[in-house]
Amino acid sequence: MPSSSLVEKCFANEGLDFRGPIETEIPSPLEAEVRSIYRQSPFYEQRQSLHPEPLQWGCFEEIPFLTKKEIVERGHSAFFEDSKDVERRVGQNELESETTSGSSGKPMTVIMETGWWEEQTARAYRAHPLLAEFADRSHRKAILAPVNCSSNLCPYEDFPFPNRYFDGAVYLNLSSDPFCYTEAEWDRITRELIAVKPEVIEGEPCYLSLLARAILKREITIPSLKAVILTYGKASQVHIRSIQRAFLVPLVDLYGSTEAGYLFVGDAFADNMKVIGENAFIELFPHGKKEDDVFQIVVTTRNREAMPLLRYHTGDLVQRFDSGYRLLGREKDLFVHPEGRWISSIDIDQAFPETFPCWHYCLTQVSQERWNLDYVADEAAPENLDVTVAAILGKSARVNVFRKRLIQPLASGKFILFKPKVFPESKS
Repeated sequence: MPSSSLVEKCFANEGLDFRGPIETEIPSPLEAEVRSIYRQSPFYEQRQSLHPEPLQWGCFEEIPFLTKKEIVERGHSAFFEDSKDVERRVGQNELESETTSGSSGKPMTVIMETGWWEEQTARAYRAHPLLAEFADRSHRKAILAPVNCSSNLCPYEDFPFPNRYFDGAVYLNLSSDPFCYTEAEWDRITRELIAVKPEVIEGEPCYLSLLARAILKREITIPSLKAVILTYGKASQVHIRSIQRAFLVPLVDLYGSTEAGYLFVGDAFADNMKVIGENAFIELFPHGKKEDDVFQIVVTTRNREAMPLLRYHTGDLVQRFDSGYRLLGREKDLFVHPEGRWISSIDIDQAFPETFPCWHYCLTQVSQERWNLDYVADEAAPENLDVTVAAILGKSARVNVFRKRLIQPLASGKFILFKPKVFPESKS
């Protein structure tokens, strides 16, 4: 029970901001979802019993957070009455099973009802004015993303080459790590783009940046294209500039995860992301200085039968603006400036001149004061790039800059732009 008789409950969902006594009943849509989750899964009753009386804010606050670690340790079977029945239903295509390890370290098995991913994707599209027209009609889409990134439900892991086409979508790449694609492979990918005539291209930002390089090199245009969707990983303005040079269409940033689905959508680097309210309730918990308006997010999924998530702590931080939200990224991937403010890859982006055509970068902390900046470009970086980046990190920072042919992704196929470390003597 909160120590105060007042609760300042803040949600990212429109119309759910609340301040009042803890004895006040929670909004009826939220209570209906909580009770539905308890009915769907025995997992939550085992952790915290729920009384039959109307839920008040004080009761809601007592429901413990769910973490990635707990899901991994207890396993997906804990969410169901009968694990053998789950296996049977997966075999009969009543349920789908996916495995993700991109951010949780150890593999996490996610069970979802058949069709759930498509339905929550359609709701995400409807939440953005540019994508809304594609939510309920057939359209051609090309996808370029990590093969073993389960959030795109890549079907070509289990099927041969001819079966990369599903319901108007073509999965372009046959392997992860786009830095290792040969020129012949880029030839094939770009030829397929021309043949498919997609209205939408969707992909991991680094992959799309390298696709942009291949497109520009071959002087190709895709007249049918109406939008590019950035998802699966964290985009940088370095990626954005590259993609915009090749594809003269709006870029949409779509954030989510395999286990939770799509949560935020907005225009790329416009600080106007908003919650996809039909997919989730998202609680905001202040993090750091109050004036920074930075929050941890806690997710309660909606309209989900298999493995619904209640008060799920994702580990992500968002920053609030008048226009909407900015996704800062994983808390573990952010750096605390000596002055106390958060530094993310968005800040590092500012060091790269708009006139410098860079395709990708990775800034890694190797000691308390020393950093390595690896970048991929067809020309050398400006001479003062090290000084500019160091100034962003703090007066004592020293940055070594290295031009690379490739930067290796994580085992998941995703790329991390910013890799700070926590040293024992620097903990606060």
